[in-house]
Amino acid sequence: MSAARLQHPALRQWPASARDALPLALWTSDAVAAATGGTANSAFQCAGVEIDSRDVRNGDLFFALKGEAMDGHRFIDKAFENGAAAAVVDRPVPYPHVLVEDTTVALHALAAASRDRATAIRIGVTGSVGKTGVKEAIFAALDRSSYGATHRSVRSYNNHVGVPLSLARMPARSRYGVFEMGMNRAGEIAGLTGQVKPHVAVITTIAPAHIENLGSMEAIADAKAEIFAGVVEGGIAVIPADVDQFAQLAAIAKLRGIEVVSFGRSEHADVRLLDTIPSANGGSLVTADLGDTRVCYTVAEPGEHWIANSLAVMAAVRAAGGDLGAAGLALAEMGGLKGRGARHQLAAPGGKALLIDESYNANPASMRATLRQLGQTPATRRVAVLGSMKELGDFAPKFHAQLAEPLSEAQVDYAILVGEEMRALARHLGKGGAGALAGGLSFAHCDSPAEAIEALEDYGLTAGDAVLVKGSNSIGLGRLVAHFTGRTNGRDD
Repeated sequence: MSAARLQHPALRQWPASARDALPLALWTSDAVAAATGGTANSAFQCAGVEIDSRDVRNGDLFFALKGEAMDGHRFIDKAFENGAAAAVVDRPVPYPHVLVEDTTVALHALAAASRDRATAIRIGVTGSVGKTGVKEAIFAALDRSSYGATHRSVRSYNNHVGVPLSLARMPARSRYGVFEMGMNRAGEIAGLTGQVKPHVAVITTIAPAHIENLGSMEAIADAKAEIFAGVVEGGIAVIPADVDQFAQLAAIAKLRGIEVVSFGRSEHADVRLLDTIPSANGGSLVTADLGDTRVCYTVAEPGEHWIANSLAVMAAVRAAGGDLGAAGLALAEMGGLKGRGARHQLAAPGGKALLIDESYNANPASMRATLRQLGQTPATRRVAVLGSMKELGDFAPKFHAQLAEPLSEAQVDYAILVGEEMRALARHLGKGGAGALAGGLSFAHCDSPAEAIEALEDYGLTAGDAVLVKGSNSIGLGRLVAHFTGRTNGRDD
């Protein structure tokens, strides 16, 4: 290499870091054995960690977890066929492995070791709505400014297995780690935040998700506020300023000695929305006041809920010491996630129809937000395929029937209602006449995704139609999305 090349400014300015001395392999046999208290039968290096043999890739460390109905040891052969480098097991196997007493306990031990060996700033994200999207946006922002040295939990790995798995996958060289935490009942987030020990804890919003198990909005707020229990000394809580439970959340955080940073439209918000206008790409141009500075950025994702999400992202990135400019660029480039806003163009007579995939989750707040978004979407006809909202308990009939108003406001031309709980909405809509919304807009009630597919086929999509598909994941409306998008791609899924 020439002397001139060696003096190139880009080479001279690349920052050196103590992280450069850390190992490139995610885990070695010695490190796994030390972390878990197990015994390695041979030397190995691993590039990943996996608990599902079907998802194992070359170089992964496979944990043979045991559940009530399934034992991962049954799939050891499959894991190694798919390329596993080693396994963590509670009995000897004829492959490279670390032998431990309990593989679940070992996974938690490896997660703790991963957390403690990295100097990464950890961000925990929870909330009734939007936590996966916000987690992904924070990751994109920090990953851009850290040149790829940011780790995050993938998919919705946010429970008692997903969180330790996500921690165990964090490279030692990570500068940031972003972890999603979910719950169905009180006490669950407390256990997860104790594993992550976040420097920044984000609550996206409080809404009546899981109200069947918790009973009230105040109890939901208390359950989400459990995330503060694990925040490290000097940590920051990022909370929504616009919810009725703001004072409750702030008081819990302050009681633990945690600095509070709020976001929203309220005058008292620390990261406050000043102005927003529609952008050319269907998203929003946002101006926000951060107290000592103002930022203007574009949010690619459409909908008012993403304006609020973007404020949470900006607050979290600043709290973590990240780059606000990189955050703005990340928000401008984000596309919809599968099941959470992904947009598909479907072949239709005369051109294309739009399908908005929100099939992964649903609660009253997110239903209203996405129906509002549908109403703002230019279309010749608007179709809403709505699946039942789960875990609402005795509140279910009321919350489902109340969707009549946002359906009307969104000027929906045809609604396909799927699932038993949607009968309450069907009955409410039927009061205006059999199969008709107020104003003569038609609807159908279906018991299954297969019936919903048939109903949408019978309705017939044409150019310019916009179709929203949303429901709780257990309803299975992802099958409807796969059916129509698969057909567009030439496949019969």
